[in-house]
Amino acid sequence: MTEPTSVSRTARVAAATAFALQGFFLAVLLTQLPQIKDKFGFSDTTIVIAVVTVSLVAGVGSVIAELVATRTSSRTTLRLGLAVVAAAGVGIALSQGVVAFFAGFAVYGIGLGMVDAAANMQAVAIQHRYGRSILSSFHAVWSVGAIIGALFVSVCAGLDVGLGVTLLIGAAVVAAGTVALGPRLLVTGHEHVIAPTTPLSVPLRPFLALGAAMALFFAIDFSVGNWSALYLTDVLLASTSTAALGVAAYQGAGLVSRLTGDLWVRRYGEIAVVRVGAAIGAVGMLVVVTATGPAMAIAGFLVVGLGVPIVAPLCFSAAGHLTPPEQTDAVIARLNLFNYAGTVIGGGVVGAVAAVSNLRVGFLVPLAFAILLIVLAPAFRPHVAIAGEVPESADRTA
Repeated sequence: MTEPTSVSRTARVAAATAFALQGFFLAVLLTQLPQIKDKFGFSDTTIVIAVVTVSLVAGVGSVIAELVATRTSSRTTLRLGLAVVAAAGVGIALSQGVVAFFAGFAVYGIGLGMVDAAANMQAVAIQHRYGRSILSSFHAVWSVGAIIGALFVSVCAGLDVGLGVTLLIGAAVVAAGTVALGPRLLVTGHEHVIAPTTPLSVPLRPFLALGAAMALFFAIDFSVGNWSALYLTDVLLASTSTAALGVAAYQGAGLVSRLTGDLWVRRYGEIAVVRVGAAIGAVGMLVVVTATGPAMAIAGFLVVGLGVPIVAPLCFSAAGHLTPPEQTDAVIARLNLFNYAGTVIGGGVVGAVAAVSNLRVGFLVPLAFAILLIVLAPAFRPHVAIAGEVPESADRTA
């Protein structure tokens, strides 16, 4: 096992801070949606459309991240993405009309995609320096940042701080954090090694399998985040305060899953961890679907959180081994696109099924997705690419 240098350790802290800032501001924005809804008089449908649109625009941000990273570096791309997030936060905070709000939301989506891609580029490169699995810990820090963001909004609400001021403070935190972490991010040594137009020598089948796993996880994740409260209130007749515990249980358990994920990977390997995690997620979704009361459903969401959140970091980790190091950033950016495909599927398919039946039937969809993740577990088999190597009989993504 490689002993990390002081540069690697410093870069790990800086990249983890970027993950935390991303989770923090996303939570600040999402937990303020009720206030945004009241300010502009939006319907619930408009809010859902806005959130899904951000996911679609974030895909554009991921494409931009690939273009910027291959021409500069993941370090520069991450700093630029965080700056876009901070600027969008200021724009949303100061918006007085619907057009300005949606423009700010769109810009935020671009920054979201850039940071998602570039932060994982940095995390994969740092993991390679460490020589052992550490990627899950970065995603755990994202969860911590999201929890802090939600608590921050709660405190601001308790102190009667307005929507605009709360968002401005959140944006200022992101901006200050970006300035502080920027010089400490990793210089990977792969900057400008290849031309941006060079075709990627990535095997298509393993890449698509990892992309499918990524999309399935985020479909499950978004289903729980978007529909759990409604399921608890409309189907199981829970109170509003009780309904909020579904997401809280899932996110809290997800933090535990990601904090311990690297340990399980080192001990049992990627395939076993994904297979067991997906099986736990399937059991949890089965509990949710068959729940006879709110407590049983909340317990089910907690079990789901103990299993599937480990999938996302392991997707990025496995993708980092599919190509030579100088092509990793581009592959990470392309894999990140499946993230947003999954959120659209999770929001749209579950909602469509629920519209013609109910959410109990709708949650059969993420249950099926968890079972499919078990089937895809072999895609996480480690594959180490050598610089300049073109895999035998490899189909290419570009």
